[in-house]
Amino acid sequence: MNNIRTADAIRPKSFDDIVGQDHLFGERGVVRRMITAGRLTNMIFYGPPGTGKTTAAEIIARNADMAFHRINATTASLSDVKEILSSTDSIFTRSGILLYIDEIQYFNRKQQQALLEYIEDGRVTLIASTTENPHFYVYNAIISRSSLFEFKPVKPDACIGALKRALIFLEEQSGLIRTVSDDVLLYIAKSTSGDVRHAIGVLENAFFSAESEITIEVVDEFNVKIGNFDTDTHFDLLSCLQKSIRGSDPDAAVFYLAKLLSLGELISVCRRLQVIASEDIGLAYPLAVSVTRAACESAKELGMPEARIPLANAAILLATAPKSNSAEAAIDAAMADVEAGAGREIPRHLQSPLFKGYKYPHSYPGHYVDQQYLPNDLKGRQYYKAGENKTEQAAREYGEKVRALGAQKDKK
Repeated sequence: MNNIRTADAIRPKSFDDIVGQDHLFGERGVVRRMITAGRLTNMIFYGPPGTGKTTAAEIIARNADMAFHRINATTASLSDVKEILSSTDSIFTRSGILLYIDEIQYFNRKQQQALLEYIEDGRVTLIASTTENPHFYVYNAIISRSSLFEFKPVKPDACIGALKRALIFLEEQSGLIRTVSDDVLLYIAKSTSGDVRHAIGVLENAFFSAESEITIEVVDEFNVKIGNFDTDTHFDLLSCLQKSIRGSDPDAAVFYLAKLLSLGELISVCRRLQVIASEDIGLAYPLAVSVTRAACESAKELGMPEARIPLANAAILLATAPKSNSAEAAIDAAMADVEAGAGREIPRHLQSPLFKGYKYPHSYPGHYVDQQYLPNDLKGRQYYKAGENKTEQAAREYGEKVRALGAQKDKK
């Protein structure tokens, strides 16, 4: 048997073969409809690894009859990009060039800017992929010229189809016969968290390790790290982390942090910790947001295993900090009124300098003057209620003090 990886050998050749992305490439999938109609635009694919982003780009190029060039931003340089792009002036292509940049988040701003000239004049159609949020890592000028499409983790039932194709390929290429139940295939699909490439790799290793039947025990020999970690478990563990921090239990918080990091969940942990800093600590310790943000950025720059240290600092800080959800409660109540159509009668003295009557608070004692700010139909509505913590109580007392001072001024 040759050394070609099974995942590459059975890579889908058409939209019909792509699994788990029906919203994009199914019969009514948006990208498929667009390509079938003869429309091809610059695109950014984002989503977890092993969900078909590279494969989809190749199929799109084939359907559009374009020359396909692929580079990986983790190893490519600006000169590699320019070498490909310079060929647009001389290379003979039937319908142009499709440039696929994998992991574009590893290109810096200058490298991404270099693409704009070729995108603008249509010499190149760009498809870029990333496992990160493109709004954080992709240059805005590229985003504004592209359509964004999300690739979702492949559901276990959809992944089984790819595993069965892989099994047939392995038997044909090796001359060996292996039996495997649908339950074991489902176990592999669930344990690899929607990453089809990883699932096929686990099956391939188990195929050559097993004597006649591929069992769960054989699979686990090659899948120790992930175990039975499916999408539900992913969100369960993140929920456990947040509930432990909300419950002021630093020991449980650091345990669930360790569990998530052992499963490779660096980015999702960073996102959740930043949510917790605002949702659960909030105004009780406003600096928690900045400290947590700094710890998360440090962790992403360091990578594992060092990333565990700033993230542990953040998790323990949040767990031991005073708690308040007063800001969340306030914005939710305000949004409910907005969605109900309330608040349309804005006070005239707030609308424009042309309307007289606005009082400038800095011109009054305590930098406060009593006047109406809420819309007329919401006058007197209270959204924010100070939490029972030192920081918010101090702010409440200050507010009462300046309002009392303003009331005394009005009496005079």
